[in-house]
Amino acid sequence: MRVVIVTESFPPDVNGVAHCALETARHLVRRGHDPLVVAPLAGPEPAAATYDSPCPVVRVPSVPLPGYPQVRIALPGRRLSAALTGHRPDVVHLASPFVLGARGMAAAARRLVPTVAVYQTDLGRYARTYLGGGAATAWRRIRAVHTAADRTLAPSSAALLDLAEHGVPRVHMWPRGVDSTRFHPGRRDAVLRSSLAAGRELLVGYVGRLAPEKDVRLLAETSRLPGVRAVVIGDGPSASGLRAALPEARFLGRRTGDELARLYASLDVFVHTGPYETFCQTVQEAMASGVPVVAPGAGGPLDLVDHGRTGLLVPPGDGGAVRDAVLLLGRSAELRVRYGAAARAAVRDRTWETIGDQLLAHYEAVLADRTAVAA
Repeated sequence: MRVVIVTESFPPDVNGVAHCALETARHLVRRGHDPLVVAPLAGPEPAAATYDSPCPVVRVPSVPLPGYPQVRIALPGRRLSAALTGHRPDVVHLASPFVLGARGMAAAARRLVPTVAVYQTDLGRYARTYLGGGAATAWRRIRAVHTAADRTLAPSSAALLDLAEHGVPRVHMWPRGVDSTRFHPGRRDAVLRSSLAAGRELLVGYVGRLAPEKDVRLLAETSRLPGVRAVVIGDGPSASGLRAALPEARFLGRRTGDELARLYASLDVFVHTGPYETFCQTVQEAMASGVPVVAPGAGGPLDLVDHGRTGLLVPPGDGGAVRDAVLLLGRSAELRVRYGAAARAAVRDRTWETIGDQLLAHYEAVLADRTAVAA
């Protein structure tokens, strides 16, 4: 099968859209298919932010999103159309379509090529946060793009409901995989943990973008708890403000690969604070690492965290509730071990191979539907 993946982000970008698009391309190649990726040209990145693409990548000129330069917006041009003409895809896969993805949808429609659109980002929230408004406008565009697709894939039950409430048809569930070999309890590093904890009894960590919609400031009360060391792993436009707001926390910057896996596994508790996640891959990676999770009872974490068994769900936006949940887990090493083991068991079989095969089934269903209509 020939597939063009049109994605709003791709490595060396570090985010959920880029990671999922890369894993999708890898799986297609593993299964003997022929993918091509079309993505915005990345901005300047540290030399360490390298990756191996499993397939050719066509880069489209781009500009940074105002207020968030790590996010790139594709500019109009002929490269996308030329890529589709040259690759002759059986299916066009649209990863978090909005700007480049909308053009990919139009280009596929002109060629009568079926499309699968993957919803991954709450772009209405992005519009409110970074553009000062326009959530309704963003949702009109989301609805238009996804309605034109043969099938839309939602990563969680909350995202599926959100799409349905906004009038998007033909929505199906497709979650995300996790590398449960890389993210593993065996990666726990006592020396690393000791150096980070610096004599504190409990090491609590956040991993993710440092951006307004992530509400990382909610860690303030937790970071001031006696005996607790909070570590923040990631980068983004809010980094400098968060360093000032959380002076007790240790900021490690962006980490990837095996180094990130060791950091996850060396935590005693993982905390996610953002209430607008369509899935929340970092929660799943922490769970695969055998770490109990504290997360908002909203969005993607509702599907991932089994409250009172693999972690604790707290009211969104409530820093005091985050603090209290960490205190509860901090009082009992036995409870943390039990929750962590249950968390690992809950996600260890959600491999990218399993999730990738589910995606192939969606492709095949779309192709079968097109064939039936043509007949």
